[in-house]
Amino acid sequence: MTYGGHFDIDKKIKEVASLEEKTKQTTFWEDEKNAQKVYKNITSLKKITDPIKKIKKEIENNIELLELIEEEENLLENIEVELEKYQRQLQELENFLLLNGKYDKGNCILEIHSGAGGTEACDWAIMLYRMYTRWCEKNKFKIKILDYQEGEEAGIKSCSIEIVGENAYGYLKSEKGVHRLVRLSPFDSNNRRHTSFASVELTPEIEEVEDIKIEEQDLKIDVYRSSGCGGQGVNTTDSAVRITHLPTKTVVTCQNERSQIQNKEEAMRVLKSKLQLLEEEKREKELNKIKGEEKNIEFGSQIRSYVMHPYSMVKDHRTNTETSNVGKVLDGEIDLFIDSYLKRGE
Repeated sequence: MTYGGHFDIDKKIKEVASLEEKTKQTTFWEDEKNAQKVYKNITSLKKITDPIKKIKKEIENNIELLELIEEEENLLENIEVELEKYQRQLQELENFLLLNGKYDKGNCILEIHSGAGGTEACDWAIMLYRMYTRWCEKNKFKIKILDYQEGEEAGIKSCSIEIVGENAYGYLKSEKGVHRLVRLSPFDSNNRRHTSFASVELTPEIEEVEDIKIEEQDLKIDVYRSSGCGGQGVNTTDSAVRITHLPTKTVVTCQNERSQIQNKEEAMRVLKSKLQLLEEEKREKELNKIKGEEKNIEFGSQIRSYVMHPYSMVKDHRTNTETSNVGKVLDGEIDLFIDSYLKRGE
C-alpha cells in the first residue's frame, strides 16, 4: 500500500517490526546511544503506521457492513459519518507524511532580520517575531531567545530564537525568505503608505554534527553588553557573544545566558549546525534544496506579502495561497501557508 505516491506504508510496518525485533536481542542495550536512537525511530514510525492501520481496519469493517444496508437503512448514514472522520484523520496524516526531509523532525533556530525601511522595518520585524511566537504557543512548541537586538526607535533590528518540539524545522522551513509589509505608517505624521521588508532564516538543530573542522584563526569573536530580553543580570555585563566564521561570512550571536562562556558555547553549537548545512550544500551541489535561495532584503525578492492598505490580503508568492484576514495571520494563524508549501513538494 503506497500513500501519496511516495510513502509505502507496508514497508514502514515491516520496518517497525524489524526494529522491535532488535530490541529483544540480549545485546541490544550494550550500545545505549544506539538503543535510544532505535526506540526514538520506532516511536516516530508508529505515529504514522498505527493510525493508518486503525483506519484501514475500520474501513474494512465498514465495507462488510455495506452488505447489510438493504436490511438496515440507517447503516449508510452511519458509514457516511465515519467516512468524514477518516478523511479528517487522513488529512492530518498527509501533512505529517510530508515532513520527510533529513532534518524535518527536529528543533530549529529561527532568525529575523529587519531590512529596507528603517524604523518601519524594525517594527515589521517585531510583528513577525510576535507572529511566530504566537504560532509556537498555539502549537505547544517551546521557545528560547538566543539573541535580541532592539531597534533605535521601535521594534527590533534582529532576533534569534530556538524553537523546540517535534517537527519544528519541518513546519517552519516554509518561512525562510523575505517577508514584505504594505501599510499606512504609524510613524509617518502624513499617514502615508510604506513598504517594509524583513528576512527570516531557518537553521535545523543538528544533533550529530559531523567532524566540522573550525580553525581558531578563522573565527572573529566579539563580546558586548546584552540588550532587550534577558533580565538585569544579563544586561549589566559584557556577556553577549558574536562569532563570525570568516571563510564563509557566517555570523552567529547569543546573549541569552548569564555568562560569556555559556553564550560562546551556545553560539558555537549553532555555528556548527550552520557550517554542517553549508558543507552538505557544497557536497551535494543543491544549494536551494536545504538552505533555500539567498535573496536581497528588498522589493521583488519576497516570498510572501502582507498588505494592510489599500486592501487586506496576505499572499504567498510561491504557492499563490492567500487570505484576506491579515490580523488573524499576524496573530499566528499561518498553518494555511505551511500546509500549502508542504503539499507543493519542496
